[in-house]
Amino acid sequence: MQRVRSFQTTDTGTLYLVPTPIGNLGDMTFRALDILKAVDLIAAEDTRHTQQLLNHFEIKQCLVSLHEHNYEQRVPQLIADLQKGLDVAQCSDAGMPSISDPGKELVAAATQAGIPVVALPGPNAGLTALIASGLVPQPFTFYGFLERKHQQQVTALLKLKQRPETLIFYEAPHRLKKTLQSMVEAFGEERRVVLARELTKRYEEYLRGTLGEALAWAETETVRGEFVVLVAGNDHPDKAPTARGAADPIQQINAEVARGLSTNAAIKLVAKQRGLKRQELYRQYHGLND
Repeated sequence: MQRVRSFQTTDTGTLYLVPTPIGNLGDMTFRALDILKAVDLIAAEDTRHTQQLLNHFEIKQCLVSLHEHNYEQRVPQLIADLQKGLDVAQCSDAGMPSISDPGKELVAAATQAGIPVVALPGPNAGLTALIASGLVPQPFTFYGFLERKHQQQVTALLKLKQRPETLIFYEAPHRLKKTLQSMVEAFGEERRVVLARELTKRYEEYLRGTLGEALAWAETETVRGEFVVLVAGNDHPDKAPTARGAADPIQQINAEVARGLSTNAAIKLVAKQRGLKRQELYRQYHGLND
């Protein structure tokens, strides 16, 4: 077992994981500010964004970028700096590093190298929305961002449809409607949902209702702001939900084809969702049972 105490004296530097506000700059902690002022280097998801934060608090520290497109080159460089004795702070644009943001690769490399890693507590959109949602706060499952393609979303959601705990997702405004469509298809219209948007900002808002109501809202309103989508757990895990407006499997297959799936992909999806045999559904759809 590797044993590294966070605050022991070592020959290496320390990697500090520093959360940043998800909207309101007043949520920055005194300790986070002290760390950012004291470290030798700050690794930021977007140096321009972090520079604005540093300017606000009058912090003048060296910045380097660390994001999904350069971590293969940057992580070894930062590990080398840490091994030389430099202290490094790592932060994302908003919230906790590594949670739907860059950071995990550097943490993994640091722990493997025996470098102390100190995580600071701080803002997190998922937990902030959860405790104000009115849904059961624990247990919960944090998922983050779903895949962008419809079929991949539905496949992932179907694996979660029987889970009894509250489910937490993140979504961008321009993708919210499609994601809600996938959720209605996987979970049914009546599942409770809370949409939390623009958390800690001026236009913070919670929309509470059913998935069907949330989708109707997204289809008629101009959707703005970053969203946390909290879906209630399944109170009846043995009950298989059906897609909105799909009274029978054939209707549902046609709806999926209209959304862009191939016929075979739609048959496979509907068979899996409804617990039917794919070959029998294939024959039924193509009229081969007559």
